[in-house]
Amino acid sequence: MKTKIERVSSSPAPEKKTNIQAAPPPLTPTYQKLKELRKKNKAALNNSGKEQIRGSCLTARERLNLLLDPGSFTELDRFIIHRSSYFDMQKKQIPGDGVITGYGKINRRKVFVYSQDFTVFGGSMSRTQANKILKIMNLALKNGAPIIGLKDSGGARIQEGVAALGGYGDIMRLNVRLSGVVPQISAIMGPCAGGAVYSPALADFIFMVDNSSYMFLTGPEVIKAVTHEEISKEDLGGAKTHTEKSGIAHFACQNDKQCLMMIRTLLSFLPDNNLDDPFHQESKDPVERRSEILNQIIPDQPKKPYDMKAVIKEVIDDSFFLELKEKFAPNIITGFARLNGHSVGIVANQPQVLAGCINIAASQKAARFIRLCDCFNIPIISFVDVPGFLPGTDQEHGAVISHGAKLLYAYAEASVPKITLITRKAYGGAYIVMGSKHLGGDLNFAYPSAEIAVMGAEGAVNIIARKQIKQASDPEKERIKQTKKYEMIFNNPYRAAELGYIDAVIEPSQTREHIIGALEILQNKREKMAEKKHGNIPL
Repeated sequence: MKTKIERVSSSPAPEKKTNIQAAPPPLTPTYQKLKELRKKNKAALNNSGKEQIRGSCLTARERLNLLLDPGSFTELDRFIIHRSSYFDMQKKQIPGDGVITGYGKINRRKVFVYSQDFTVFGGSMSRTQANKILKIMNLALKNGAPIIGLKDSGGARIQEGVAALGGYGDIMRLNVRLSGVVPQISAIMGPCAGGAVYSPALADFIFMVDNSSYMFLTGPEVIKAVTHEEISKEDLGGAKTHTEKSGIAHFACQNDKQCLMMIRTLLSFLPDNNLDDPFHQESKDPVERRSEILNQIIPDQPKKPYDMKAVIKEVIDDSFFLELKEKFAPNIITGFARLNGHSVGIVANQPQVLAGCINIAASQKAARFIRLCDCFNIPIISFVDVPGFLPGTDQEHGAVISHGAKLLYAYAEASVPKITLITRKAYGGAYIVMGSKHLGGDLNFAYPSAEIAVMGAEGAVNIIARKQIKQASDPEKERIKQTKKYEMIFNNPYRAAELGYIDAVIEPSQTREHIIGALEILQNKREKMAEKKHGNIPL
């Protein structure tokens, strides 16, 4: 009997298909915590409302993204909340509490930043918000890096009372500690009123945005109630007001983006702190470049105006001049430029405005700028064409003497390299205060057109030759004769050069190479000041 042998396949039998899917593996505790963190981060990042932003203004985070190098921002204290319980505030706790703080880079250089968020409690200052700002300011101080504040706040948080005011006070005290140690930049990108204005007022630079930012101690409503004056926020404390009338702000920008880009440009001229030298930028502009325009730019007539900015731009690298407070006290020019790639601060009289006379506003503007340059090791270049201090009872009664002394004090105190060029007039006390040898000018140059004297020839002759003119048969002819005689003796740079008050009389076309050469000679300048707590500047 034959047995039937079945062949067994080595392949497994096909599995039956079912509609039941395998359950996912249970979430690990670590993954659940990561999920919770991501959820909290998302909530914190989306806690402001774009719909609440005014007009074309950017959000607080958009501003930081534009200001800083892409991907460089690290946020601190993202989850912090206020601790106030008055007026049911415990029910209104939003992570970050109305300000974003952290650090990042601008052109690969470290900076510390904070940006107030107007969509969260109106950006109002609470004790918690103040603590966040204080932390970032202290980090800037310890690490020797610039601090940048983007201000957009309705003021102190009323629900917290004196705790909020105390926060302002602590910030202002730290502003003073930071002063002269690291650059402090404030950008007013929205409202800034009441006590809040004093923190930016203590900063080194203030930026404002046209038609969207304003600063004032008391608003239009209070002014109307007290003095019955009616005025808009813009006219009272807008960008135009503070860059043209009060001189509080250094720059007025068209919009948020331009403001943030200008901050980046400004920082390129500044060091990280008072112990560093300013950032050096390679220049392709030849050191020995000469300008024949300068040989013809000074008018033959001593009273004819010309544009000092044209002189400056012929001398500096690539004609790029970052002017500060351009529309305030325009009779004096202040700003930053580069010479052979090195940052310099420029102070110059402007013959086109008030003949270049120094008045109260010009004294304040220039003195503050000179002290800033001295704080941060930036050499000071002075272009001088000044007939004197502006005469008038309003100037005298407004204490032009004290204000002019501020300018004198600033030049005398500055220990950075000081190079002065007299292009035309330098008369009387104004000659002394504009970076003269007598106030510690290191190298002082003059054009052949320079007139260095106690006063102009006409005024001088009316005093010293009064008798001769009066007794002459032709007084007018005698006046002209005496004027020419005075001009020959004093209205030139050579008397001052003979006394060593002018180091060299130079050809105008060679100005650039002379000043750059002077900067190279003075780059290792060290000047030890007398030990003291601090001087007593005539404030």
